[in-house]
Amino acid sequence: MDPLVAAIDQGTSSTRFLVFNAKTAELISHHQVEINQRFPKEGWVEEDPKEIMQSIYECIERTCEKLGQLNINIANIKAVGVTNQRETTLVWDKLTGEPLYNAIVWLDLRTQSTVERLINKAPGQDKNHLKLKTGLPISTYFSAVKLRWLLDNVDEVQEAVQSRRAMFGTVDSWVIWCLTGGKHGGVHCTDVSNASRTMLFNIHTMDWDLELCRYFDVPMEILPEVRSSSEIYGWMKSSSLVGVPISGCLGDQSAALVGQMCFKEGQTKNTYGTGCFLLRNTGTKAVMSQHGLLTTVAYKMGKHQPAYYALEGSVAIAGAVVRWLKDNLGILQASSEIEKLAATVGTSYGCYFVPAFSGLYAPYWEPSARGIICGLTQFTNRSHLAFAALEAVCFQTREILDAMNQDSGIPLAQLQVDGGMTVNRLLMQLQADILCIPVVRSGMAETTSLGVAMAAGAADGVKVWSLEPDDLPHVTSEKYEPQINTEESEFRFARWKKAVQKAMNWETTELCCNADGQQQ
Repeated sequence: MDPLVAAIDQGTSSTRFLVFNAKTAELISHHQVEINQRFPKEGWVEEDPKEIMQSIYECIERTCEKLGQLNINIANIKAVGVTNQRETTLVWDKLTGEPLYNAIVWLDLRTQSTVERLINKAPGQDKNHLKLKTGLPISTYFSAVKLRWLLDNVDEVQEAVQSRRAMFGTVDSWVIWCLTGGKHGGVHCTDVSNASRTMLFNIHTMDWDLELCRYFDVPMEILPEVRSSSEIYGWMKSSSLVGVPISGCLGDQSAALVGQMCFKEGQTKNTYGTGCFLLRNTGTKAVMSQHGLLTTVAYKMGKHQPAYYALEGSVAIAGAVVRWLKDNLGILQASSEIEKLAATVGTSYGCYFVPAFSGLYAPYWEPSARGIICGLTQFTNRSHLAFAALEAVCFQTREILDAMNQDSGIPLAQLQVDGGMTVNRLLMQLQADILCIPVVRSGMAETTSLGVAMAAGAADGVKVWSLEPDDLPHVTSEKYEPQINTEESEFRFARWKKAVQKAMNWETTELCCNADGQQQ
């Protein structure tokens, strides 16, 4: 039997455990568990750290059972990689192993007043004041701002910091710490791709930065050790995989870049999940965007390997808009119905949807924007809304692709795509039409998990997976060519941008709120 490599994929809406053949990259077996999101107040998004860990253990055990049914010995699993939702922020007690608060999810908006306070103390009140070191604007999106809120508002976190019991981490750190022993000697670490999304990490020195920590008033002793994306961090101490090394760690968008084999400068991928994330590999040079994109660490494949960077365009709401149509409006019974519903009309009939539920991310970075549906007439029905929602995902991608083309000076000839939404053929065709370039969907749906499995299998001390160009697995793909003329595409895009302007500056923080989130 060829060696196997496993991936823990802890996403915003679900956890998965997947097992790949290290020689062929074939997916052998997997299991998935949905994660509950909590919305205690408007704009707040939380998840239970214990539920996250429980879902991981459940996925591991169910997958191991499935492998047993296939007569595959789990002893063939030589390594485990961890990929995760980025920026989501946790603080826990290293003595008891207990979380000190729910995980604050990357989408969460409670820190808007914290962001305004931090920007106000920057020279010239410039939200890009820290960008040269971090590659990021000061925004509700990133971990340091969420951590600052926890330190300011949660007594248990303050007390644990004062008594030197607190540990901070993004989801990867929490997962690796728990799996390697937790309070009984768990490893407190993160990788460069996750660290680069905290705003506490200097993307040039590749380490935590004292000045950044002082800016956010964060004690450095609570931070995890920063490691490369491909090395042995520790060994599994529980579950059916006791003794297997954890040897790969990548934030989910970096993992998708690796899984799409985008190892060369200029190669670009877009992942359609809860949000939408377009990354372009810029090689070993950190390129600073002039058009609202982020500069992020893509990966570092080993202790002694160079770090690779990416330009990134982040869209907060992509797949989440479909979930909203289902859960909040009830116009879908299941998310998978949207393609059929939208296809019945084949047009939005002049209806435009800007799903700025968490403000607007790239290229605007405008937290005051809110969702808007405009162009409604008496003729508009739920099918038109469904179509407009899919178009919104495509228009948002067009905005960040335009920004990326301007930053690089080299227009992208085609777009490689992956993620859960790419099974929607109507969406893929719409995307090609709105971008006016071909869209190439990977035949491997699980590119994020594959990417971190590759990193784990290639680590020193494991070496069951080769990342040499000649050894990379060949993955089939499907190409969608644009089918409408450029003039129509430009007209629709211009109308969309008009709708975006209407969504801007909707929310203000001038009305102060009481402890229950009620305006007063």
